[in-house]
Amino acid sequence: MAPNEARNPGGSGLPGAFHVAANGHHPHPLDARPPTGTGRIEVVELGAFRLESGDTLPVRIAYRHDGSGPDAPQVVVVHALTGSADAAGDWWTPLIGPGRALDTDRVGVLCVNLLGGCYGSTGPTSIDPSTGLAWGARFPQPTARDEARVIWAVADRLGIESFALVSGGSMGGMIALEVGVERPARVGQVAAIASPSATGPMALGWNHIQLELIDRLGSEGLALARQLAMTTYRSEADFETRFGRGLQEDGRFAISSYLDHQGVKLLERFDPDTYRVLARVIDSHDIGRGRGGAVAALRALAAAGTGLTGVGVTGDILYGPVQVKALLADAAEADVQVAYREIATMKGHDAFLIEWDQLSAILAEALDGGIARSAHQREVLALPA
Repeated sequence: MAPNEARNPGGSGLPGAFHVAANGHHPHPLDARPPTGTGRIEVVELGAFRLESGDTLPVRIAYRHDGSGPDAPQVVVVHALTGSADAAGDWWTPLIGPGRALDTDRVGVLCVNLLGGCYGSTGPTSIDPSTGLAWGARFPQPTARDEARVIWAVADRLGIESFALVSGGSMGGMIALEVGVERPARVGQVAAIASPSATGPMALGWNHIQLELIDRLGSEGLALARQLAMTTYRSEADFETRFGRGLQEDGRFAISSYLDHQGVKLLERFDPDTYRVLARVIDSHDIGRGRGGAVAALRALAAAGTGLTGVGVTGDILYGPVQVKALLADAAEADVQVAYREIATMKGHDAFLIEWDQLSAILAEALDGGIARSAHQREVLALPA
């Protein structure tokens, strides 16, 4: 699903780019607390940020916060590969708002544009202050773990002490897991949708082909990479039902026309260097790396009383139910309180952007559990309400 055309205020030069001075949303200095509950895209400066690689760069992050402020229970949702901070106004609109699964009359909901993105956060299309030019292919490579640390840094700046629920689909679920493991005593529940404990060899292979296309063909390669990715985001049943062997008026197969269209659409709102950076974030995902394996890493959740909901999607060929159940098996071995939920669909992996009724029920349940767990954690840590 295409995010709204909200672009990098650092001056991306991409179609539809916005600039801070034009829309009135100015970065907030480090000594001022940025606003919450505005329901619009804001920008916060994090200052110099050190990555796992050892690289340090000045980081600006775009975020949107809806609903109640830091004194109420808080939720963070994390976008997938080409998403933005505008979860409530775009890619998860049916799930966020008054009376919805993530009820903004009850909780605050935070979403950030990830480091390396092109929707307001520091990324390859931003200006490198040391050169005055866009970072481009020189942009330092973050990991999924770095992205989790960025989310916590934004939360710290906003005065958010803890999250009742951390959730996301696909790459968003991977980073949600890292957010939980990074500060487990401050997370009530993690709900990882269509996300494994580590990116497996099939997904690594598909990403490899996509990145090779981009490296060799630039923008044309990005369009082709998107077409390849779309074949992994949907199921065989979905393509059969929607397209079959149908032909267009020009004699081309309908599926071919659809994929070409998806490639062109991405070129209108994304760039090759951003795609490369975020695809490599996916490649880096492995919660057990440097922690003694997945079971050892997940023991941190158990010790903190953090719950884990794993959500599988039928027909998902990218990160399907088998991988989600393997994550939960490791978590159960680590004594984490786990729940498996499954989205029944013909849509495949992209169901986390489509199946609103099922997602609403899953997230509402996870939020209720997370609020209860988070309240207990606050009692243990004597955190503010």
